[in-house]
Amino acid sequence: MAALVDRAEPLAPLLIVAGPTASGKTALALALAHQFSGEIVSCDSVAVYRGMEIGTAKPTLAERASVPHHLIDVFPPDAPCTAGDYSRLAREAIRGIAKRDRLPIVCGGTGLYLRALVDGLFPAPPRHEPLRVRLRNLAQLRGPAHLHRILARLDPAAARLIHANDAPKLIRAIEVTLAARQPITRQWQQQPRDPLTGFRILRLGLNPPRAELYARINRRAAQMFNPPTQGGGLVEETAHLLAQYGPDCRPLTSLGYAQAAALLRGELTGDQAIAAAQQGHRNYAKRQLTWFRKDPALHWLPGFGSDQEVIQQASALVAHHLSTR
Repeated sequence: MAALVDRAEPLAPLLIVAGPTASGKTALALALAHQFSGEIVSCDSVAVYRGMEIGTAKPTLAERASVPHHLIDVFPPDAPCTAGDYSRLAREAIRGIAKRDRLPIVCGGTGLYLRALVDGLFPAPPRHEPLRVRLRNLAQLRGPAHLHRILARLDPAAARLIHANDAPKLIRAIEVTLAARQPITRQWQQQPRDPLTGFRILRLGLNPPRAELYARINRRAAQMFNPPTQGGGLVEETAHLLAQYGPDCRPLTSLGYAQAAALLRGELTGDQAIAAAQQGHRNYAKRQLTWFRKDPALHWLPGFGSDQEVIQQASALVAHHLSTR
């Protein structure tokens, strides 16, 4: 038995940088990638789509040139990317990085995608298109909040995890719950998953002071609508995407794009759109922190990812992680 253990393949190191929107995840991931010969795997449910640059705050082209990035600009906006799709592609990416003897760094704030990557997903029932059509029509007629109330009756725990405006996730949760005739959260508990294997994972979480985080969120949202440099902002980008993919394109219902689309339709003024985007991103940051705090393995860093003290703390943790086997 001892000989078998000795011949076991060593686990490859894997780094995760998580945290709320605007907390500086990209800055920290880039600093660590430069220091430890890493490559970055994005974990963002909107950054996977091409053409959605401003509203996703993607790494700049210069940043992407300085460090290899993966899972950015993978799909056109009208091609859905599920958590399962992301998990499959991200696992392929990190295994390829590890084979090149480089450090895979998963960076992002989409908790469901991160869970799918690390823990795997339970085997869900197939899509039921007639039911999905009825639910989509109901959302258009009475609003996504009505679907949220339906889900709250079927599965209160799932309703607490899904935002009342996230119609696609609400539709899928109701669909799976009705197909299996039991709450989707109970299925999560009962069904076997396919967890990621072969890696030793170090999980870092950014937790800057709440007031400073909200101030940064407000500034960034305002700059998306009114960029300080020449060139179009989020409204122009949204108009181009709407013209190319139409108003029913799911990624265009995400934060920032939804408010810009409402501005283009004349439903909001410029100031109202900015205020709504700021509020939406602040609420999203709260939900992200709530989600990530449920992970006991996260090493929380009290600051922004661009803070030198945070970079030093993270570097020490990564160096120790790489030195252990």
